[in-house]
Amino acid sequence: MDNILQILQNLAEQTGFYNLTLGNLLMILVAFVFLYLAIGRGFEPLLLVPISFGMLLVNMYPPIMEEGGLLHFFFLLDEWAILPSLIFMGVGAMTDFGPLIANPKSFILGAAAQMGIFAAYFFAIMLGFNGKAAAAISIIGGADGPTSIFLAAKLGQTDLMGPIAVAAYSYMSLVPIIQPPIMKLLTTEEERKIKMEQLRPVSKLEKILFPIVVTVVVSLLLPDTAPLVGMLMLGNLFRECGVVNQLAEHASNSLMYIVVILLGTSVGATTSAEAFLNINTLKIVVLGLIAFAIGTAAGVIFGKIMCKATGGKINPLIGSAGVSAVPMAARVSQKVGSQADPTNFLLMHAMGPNVAGVIGTAVAAGVFMAIFGV
Repeated sequence: MDNILQILQNLAEQTGFYNLTLGNLLMILVAFVFLYLAIGRGFEPLLLVPISFGMLLVNMYPPIMEEGGLLHFFFLLDEWAILPSLIFMGVGAMTDFGPLIANPKSFILGAAAQMGIFAAYFFAIMLGFNGKAAAAISIIGGADGPTSIFLAAKLGQTDLMGPIAVAAYSYMSLVPIIQPPIMKLLTTEEERKIKMEQLRPVSKLEKILFPIVVTVVVSLLLPDTAPLVGMLMLGNLFRECGVVNQLAEHASNSLMYIVVILLGTSVGATTSAEAFLNINTLKIVVLGLIAFAIGTAAGVIFGKIMCKATGGKINPLIGSAGVSAVPMAARVSQKVGSQADPTNFLLMHAMGPNVAGVIGTAVAAGVFMAIFGV
């Protein structure tokens, strides 16, 4: 009888139920909420489905993220900055830089939206984080998950990588909810109705030279950004040069989707209850929201300034697209503008600041790496 009871006890101890804690149950609930947002509401399912499933797995079976576990090997690719760089290659291959080339003033709006990053840096210092941790957290304000992971790894903040990445990707997914109230608060109905002139045609030569010139300039000024900016521009060169269509196709489709699966599940798997449920995580989530809100507001405010300076030729709404969530933020600019005037078409104009924001966030990360001598 004792042997039978021992066997039953051993079997019970091997089940997932035996080691579940209240924290695990809470994180499993959060995973279900994320799955609902992704599947039921359609909020960036390509990101949230793998992230939430990784969160679900690690809180039911923690060894999957321990050394030698399946998702541990995926996570090493994050720590080594491989997956974020490959994501940037895919983004470059998918994105038309023409609107930015046609309207270089978009760089100003992309730069303005990075103010949220530097504001969050000082707020993080005030909340007790050290300089490197504050820098890694602040990049959430750019709404750029890959850059957040890249900088956290480079600055040695792997213990904060999970909360930082989850916060960054969550805010990227929630762009359509977070941005519109800020945009409407800071603009008038008349400003939202402004129609912008059609962008000039961009030549093939300009589109080929742009990624090459940006890579040279940025890499010489901030060499530490070369992995991100270089891969972004390489992907775009694949797209625009016209002689490697197969590479452009695979970089923007099959490779991109494989990398998203690996990165998403590994990021989700960093959110075990033990690692995630603490006061620092709460601070990171709040700081990320503040940074994102400030970045959005700064972009819109600079858009208003440019609107005045150009005699009403620029719709301030496109400034909100200066955050790095490509192309979600540009679509939000279009949506809010069309609500004011259904005939208003801002998408291509907003893509200029949106692409500039991607470059700007990578540059901001490079500045922090230069400051801390990484």
